[in-house]
Amino acid sequence: MTVAENMTAIVLRLLDLALNVYMWVIIVRALISWVSPDPYNPIVKFLHRATEPVLAPIRRWLWGMVPAMRFGMDLSPLVVIMAIIFLQSLLMSFIQERGV
Repeated sequence: MTVAENMTAIVLRLLDLALNVYMWVIIVRALISWVSPDPYNPIVKFLHRATEPVLAPIRRWLWGMVPAMRFGMDLSPLVVIMAIIFLQSLLMSFIQERGV
């Protein structure tokens, strides 16, 4: 393997790791939202700051499609997790195709 192939492999695997970690952050936020967390807790603040920039546009998009969802369950974490899984599968197919 050349240096460029090694660097590509490292970047792709780091991207896969980052997507995996972010997926778990979203899962933890969704689970914590089922209880009444203290909004001043540093962990809750971190989860909100880390996920809200991604979840808010998806939530607005879903609410625009189905206005009745505003009073139901928030499906934006599920949509983002499905998108992450899709991106990871594309990433893995690219890694396997290139043999990196």
